[in-house]
Amino acid sequence: MINILFVYQVIHTVITILMYAIIARALLSWFPNVPYNALVRALYEITEPLLKPFQRFQFGGPGFGIDISPILAYFTLMIIKTVVLPVLLSLLLRF
Repeated sequence: MINILFVYQVIHTVITILMYAIIARALLSWFPNVPYNALVRALYEITEPLLKPFQRFQFGGPGFGIDISPILAYFTLMIIKTVVLPVLLSLLLRF
């Protein structure tokens, strides 16, 4: 039982860190010369696999599209963190 709780806490913490990373990337996208920084490149490499599935959803025309992938990825992680993980934990603790 202790192992299940430990794994739950690790997954919960990783999802929280990923949510903060998505927010940081969205904020850093407003600054044009920041992507050349090594820390920012690492942040992009971490968050790109999360944002890639949602990047096809854009508002606006072909010349002025608004990328809502950070919002969609953030809410998906929030649903996983608040709905899916607790349900899985309760199911695993029954056995």
